[in-house]
Amino acid sequence: MADPYILKDAQIIDVENGRVYTGSIYIAGGVIEALYDVDEELPGDIEAITLKGQFVMPGLIDMHCHINEGIAPQFVASGVTTVRNTAGNVLDLKKMIEAPADAPTPRIYSADRMIDGPPGLWGPSSSGNFVTDSPAEARKEVRRQVTEGADFIKVYGWLSKEVMEAVVEEADLHGRKVSCDLLHSREVNALDAAKLGVTWFEHASGFLQVLHPEWYPLAEEEVRNQINWAEPDEEKIKKLCEEMIQYGVKLCPTLVLSDQIMQYPDYWDPKNAITESVRGEDRLGGHWENLSQHNETLRNQTGLILEFTKKVARTYYELGGTVVTGTDTPAGIWGFPGMALHRELELFVEVGFSEMEALQAATSKAAAAIDMTDRGVIKKGAVADLVVLSNNPLDDIRNTKNIVNVIKGGRIYSEAELLSHVPDFSKLEKEYEEFDRKFMEGLAATEAQN
Repeated sequence: MADPYILKDAQIIDVENGRVYTGSIYIAGGVIEALYDVDEELPGDIEAITLKGQFVMPGLIDMHCHINEGIAPQFVASGVTTVRNTAGNVLDLKKMIEAPADAPTPRIYSADRMIDGPPGLWGPSSSGNFVTDSPAEARKEVRRQVTEGADFIKVYGWLSKEVMEAVVEEADLHGRKVSCDLLHSREVNALDAAKLGVTWFEHASGFLQVLHPEWYPLAEEEVRNQINWAEPDEEKIKKLCEEMIQYGVKLCPTLVLSDQIMQYPDYWDPKNAITESVRGEDRLGGHWENLSQHNETLRNQTGLILEFTKKVARTYYELGGTVVTGTDTPAGIWGFPGMALHRELELFVEVGFSEMEALQAATSKAAAAIDMTDRGVIKKGAVADLVVLSNNPLDDIRNTKNIVNVIKGGRIYSEAELLSHVPDFSKLEKEYEEFDRKFMEGLAATEAQN
């Protein structure tokens, strides 16, 4: 149905005010035009869809993923209408970034290629990462990324403190925040990065290195065995969080990333049409299946930090800090696009967030954390990105998966319609290889001219 229309007599989940009420939502031009309480008279000339007994929540936001065209429809089918893309290439995403508001792909808030130190954890410089030990070159890369449209800057764990400082300073000149993934860092820990002015800490990374300076994912077994992974020191974690909160940093713990590794082979899988759409050998399922054969290595490098990260996330939130939901999809194993965020919500509740607090971390508070107050809420003037549920997620957070319809930019979608937009994976792989080649050739040509 094209707007304008009214969603009538729904149970509206008001995440801003932490309440549920019966009311109606008037949608026109892809935005919420008005809200009506149950006893208010509705406009008589607007078509209405009665949702009695059904629940409407804002579209979810995955605050840490790596989006591409091949998995974009699955996000929306899962009720994830906005994503924060934490490294990739904004030029490669341009088609989706500039898509109409009601497109069957998420709205995208994105970093460009990550800035890492040599030799580069993911290899030498490419269209997805930039490797340097030069502060001047790092500043130049920040300027290039800003020109291309990056919403924020991402730095990686092998970057030196000197270069990271240059990135933060240059980003600040252009009004951009810096995000870091310090999981593999041996030189810079979370406290160091916070003092340099880094705002976002992906995976709550770098916190562990403050308390255990000798540890990093490839550390010797002797170092790993000195850490009590099952029962992290809560007093030390609290003291560190109290110090970190003074710098106003924000956390995206991505608990599901480690949880899937630790649960393997009994990993979380809702077994629905969305997860099945990526399961084939020629798709992500084949990649995850191969990667899972090395699960002992994954456990030692990424999985063991789960209980520590849970404690950090809960403690930081209790102290008043910003903690939001993210998945790192499609990284790790069985990080189902879109669906993984529902498991992240479950994990938030398991560590002590209320159902409403978990929803807020995936909607209103997530949006506010990146200054996007037009989404993640149900109010007049907000974009009409909504999820219609058959059951109340405040009774059981697992009910967020019971999706009846997803509304994106005012357009009502069924799951089947959204999944019909999933493209051919093999074709996309070839397109990306060609993009990477042309991107690097273009950079080389520009350097030669200069």
